[in-house]
Amino acid sequence: MLDVNEWFFAQLANFILLLIILNAILYKPFLRLFRERDENTRGAIEKAKALDSEKDGLLAQIDAKLAEARGKARTTFEALSKEGADMQRSALEATQNEAVEINRKAKADLEAATQKARAALQSDVETFAKQIVQKLVGA
Repeated sequence: MLDVNEWFFAQLANFILLLIILNAILYKPFLRLFRERDENTRGAIEKAKALDSEKDGLLAQIDAKLAEARGKARTTFEALSKEGADMQRSALEATQNEAVEINRKAKADLEAATQKARAALQSDVETFAKQIVQKLVGA
């Protein structure tokens, strides 16, 4: 069996004294450091989660604004494209109408010139015919 001798209590007192000293000098500061590090880590994780959710919210806002800007750009593009097509169509119609009018005037002028030339030629033909008849009869 175990014998309890006079040194047992001295060793027990030394052990308890060493335990108290080490607890005050070594264990408590380390435990406090571990607790602070754990609190800092948890705080950093919570802050990172908050920043991540804030980032997600900002990205959602940016995406919404970008989609809105794309929609406005698409609407503006379509409106300007339609306006350009309308302007092109109206310019083409005006040009075609002008070309038709020029063509009509040219035909009218040509017809007038043709009639005038025919009238002039008719009088010349009559004059030439009379001269030919006079030359044939008088010859």
